[in-house]
This record gives sequence, structure tokens and C-alpha cells, in this order.
Amino acid sequence: MKQNISLAELCRRIGQTPQNFNKKLKRGTVSTGEMLKIADVLGIVFEQRFIIKGKSSIEITNREVEHE
Repeated sequence: MKQNISLAELCRRIGQTPQNFNKKLKRGTVSTGEMLKIADVLGIVFEQRFIIKGKSSIEITNREVEHE
């Protein structure tokens, strides 16, 4: 899915300069919080999950949780 947003505009919306964000991308130091902000700006879902011995899990997401 292509989003029509420039890197400069994305950086502005997440509160960073393009120079700083490019450095983070090159170093691989973009934080989970930053990934959540990026997903929100782009209108996409970000999920990160740790599965503990195939039974329980810890999940970080910007997706709204559906309650039964």
C-alpha cells in the first residue's frame, strides 16, 4: 500500500527532523514508540509480539482491541 506522503512530511508529523530520522533509520535505532507514531500517521497497523513458550504473549500495537 503506497501512502502519498513525503519523508519530510512524515518526519514533521512524528515530531522529528528528516536528518535525525534518517540517522536513526541507518543505525536501526527507530524505537517502538516511533514505529507506533508512524503507523498512526500512515493509517496502518503496527504490531510487535513476544510469544512465551507458545502459550502466552505480550503484544504492542496501535490497533484498537476488540472486546467480546
